Parts: sequence; structure tokens; C-alpha cells
Amino acid sequence: MPSIYQHLILYWKLHKIPILIVLVSSAFYLAFAYDLQRTDFIKLLTLFLGAFFLSFKLIQFEKWNLKFLLCAGILFRICFIIAEPNLSQDFYRFIWDGELVRHGINPYLHLPNTLIEQEGLVIANAQELYDGMGSLSAKHFSNYPPLNQVLFALAALLSGKSVLGATIALRGIIILADLGILYFGRKLLQNLSRSPHLIFWYFLNPLVIIELTGNLHFEGVMLFFFVWSMYLVSKNKWALAAVVFALSISVKLVPLLFLPLFLKHLGFKRSVLFYLIVGTTTLVSLIPFYSTEFLDNYSETVGLWFSNFEFNAGLYNLVKQIAVQFDAKPWELIKVYGKITTLLTITLVLLFTFLRKNQQLSTLMGSMLWVLCCYYFLTATVHPWYIVFVLLLALFTDYRFPLVWSGAVILSYWAYSNSAYKESLPLLALEYIVVYAFLLYEIFRLRGQNMLFRKN
Repeated sequence: MPSIYQHLILYWKLHKIPILIVLVSSAFYLAFAYDLQRTDFIKLLTLFLGAFFLSFKLIQFEKWNLKFLLCAGILFRICFIIAEPNLSQDFYRFIWDGELVRHGINPYLHLPNTLIEQEGLVIANAQELYDGMGSLSAKHFSNYPPLNQVLFALAALLSGKSVLGATIALRGIIILADLGILYFGRKLLQNLSRSPHLIFWYFLNPLVIIELTGNLHFEGVMLFFFVWSMYLVSKNKWALAAVVFALSISVKLVPLLFLPLFLKHLGFKRSVLFYLIVGTTTLVSLIPFYSTEFLDNYSETVGLWFSNFEFNAGLYNLVKQIAVQFDAKPWELIKVYGKITTLLTITLVLLFTFLRKNQQLSTLMGSMLWVLCCYYFLTATVHPWYIVFVLLLALFTDYRFPLVWSGAVILSYWAYSNSAYKESLPLLALEYIVVYAFLLYEIFRLRGQNMLFRKN
């Protein structure tokens, strides 16, 4: 009978190259987590693209080996377990809000700028959190939905009153969410008659690992509830799906865009009930935080994303460059552009709702992909972690251009290589040219035999 040693030797011989890929990838992630300043763009780019290429090869070698790829994905995430996020400072605000909720203080009613001036403030590590979140965050009310706030409070409760403890707790929540996405994503792919291994394009994607586990963005938690909900829809359990879909909205508001698309898929009567359940569940989640000032403060803060901020924009940067030549004022342009973007997005949602045959779940998922991509193509703010949603949606369709985008979006981090946070328009142009080119390639040639990323 073969010994354990002999089994290990045999396993090494059979999986030598994938094991070496995992070890090298782990070294890249460790360097990314503990030995990278975000101002060092060349190192950041090299590590990211190296990890991206290795993830491609790993899936290529082991795409039917669930246990191997699962262990690899968990190992890559563990590499970040005690690291301080180095590409984003948002986590300081997450912990701040969590401390507020833990002590019964409504984060939608109090500005950090005001609270920090109070004597005897109960927030643990208040000054460190306030300094870390930055002046922009400190002067605005919280814009994170209710369930997100509850998760922040849970992390604060588990933190042991330390920033590192809260960071580890947040990271644990996000890793569990990714495991949930893997579980329900595989089941949903099977229900759509697609290869279940496709979910590893999400689970092993460096953008997902770095931006979610590494930098603690909660897109993954939102996507866990979203994928779970869509799986329930695929099983015709639409009432329970509505509850779970509302939980997704209560983490991030993005899934709100998709609500009209269910009209044809569920039919008029069931869709009305679906909307009622989603609305009721969302309102219930708001009750602990509701006050007369809540709606004003929250809508004002969310509105800033449409009229004040810009980052990694595609079409907007082109419009701005042309408009400035005609003496347009950038601070006035973005306000007008934000309103136009909102109207265009609503129009696109309605077009995909009434002109597309969303009765089939695969078509519905495709409509969701196009609505969200069009919104991101139009909007003035596209942070890299936003692309995670379109990446996941694409796996349930025939399109793979979001996978290319998940690699190209790293070019936007050039902005952090200088103290003025000035973006490089040539690099942004390169990013979007690559994405648009691959999108056009797929539109015209996807149905042929020369697919770059095969679905099976």
C-alpha cells in the first residue's frame, strides 16, 4: 500500500507546474500586501500583471480540479490577512462607522469633523481613524447602506478595540462572502448549462483578491447576496430571492439598477410582488437608522458621486477635453454631465426592460451586464473595484471583455504615483481602447470558432 510520502511524490509529479504557479503567485501577493507603496506604479503594475498572467495559467492547467483551485484562492487571500490596505483608505471610515453603530450612534446623522471635536468620544482609536480616512470622507455623512453598517459594527465588536483587529474581522467577512460566491456561482452556472469552472475567473482574479480581500471593499459581500438571489430565481424561488436581493441592495445600491429588468422575466403579477418584497425588506433594514434628517443627508452624500467626483472615466474624459477647448468650466461641466448620465442610464434600463426578451435567465443576466457596463462607460467615476461586478456578470454570459477590463483597469492607479493624484490621460485612453477593442471583437466574432476565452 503506497505511503503518504509516495502519494505526495506522485501528486507533485502530476501537479508540479500548478504548484509552482501557486507558490510564485503567493510571493507576488505577499509583496503586494507588505512591501508595496502605492506611489511605486511600476512595481504595482508588474506584480498585478504577473499575478494576472499566473491566474490565467493556473485555471488553464487545473480548471477541473475544484479542491486545488479552492485551496489556491484561499491561500492567496490569507496572504493579506494582517496587512494594512495600501491602495485605499476607505477602511478607516468603515471602522469609524462600525464604532458609531456599536455605540448606538447613527452614522448618517453625524459628521466625523464634528464628532472628533467632542470630549470623551467613545470611538476606539478615534484620532487614528479620523486621520486615516482623509479630509474628503471626514466632511461628509456616511453613504454606506444599512446592512453594510451592521457588518462594520460586527467587525468593530470583534476588533478587540484595535484597528488591526477590525481589519482582520472585515477581511474575514469578505473572504466568507467570496466563498459563498464560489458556492452559489457554480450552482448558477450549472443551472444555466455553463461550465462551473468559469467561477474561478472571479475567485482567482487578482483584481478581486487585491481590491476586496486586500483593500476591504465590500463589493464581494453585495455580490454574494446577488448571486444567491439569482440562483434562487433560477430555481423559481422568486419570493425568497426578493428578500436576498434586498440584502444585496442593503450592502451596495448598485443592484437597484436591475429591478426593472425582472418585469418580463417574472411577468407582471409576480414582478409586482417581487418589487414589494424587495421594497419592504429594504425599508425594514432602514428602520434602526431612520430619522427626519436621514433621507436628506444620505441623498446629498450619494448625489456627490454623480456631480462632484471623477476617477478613471472613459467617455467623460473625452467630453471634458473637447468641452474645455470651448472654454467650459470643469466644475460646472461635471454637474451637468452627472445629470445627463443619470437620464441616459434610466433610458438604457427602460430600453433593456421593454425591448429585450428577458424571459430567459441567461438573457436577463446579459441585460444586467450591458446596463451596468453602459453606466460605467458613461459615468465620471469608475474605481477599479467597481469592475468586479461586471466581471462576475460576464461569467454567466458569452462575453469576456470584462475579464480584459479587470486587467487593464490597473492602469488607473497611475494617479496614486504622484502627490497631486493627477491622472494620466494616455494610460486611461490605453485602458479604454483595449476594452472597447475587445468588446467589438466579441460582438463581431464571438459566435465564431476563434474565441479567446471559451465558455466550455
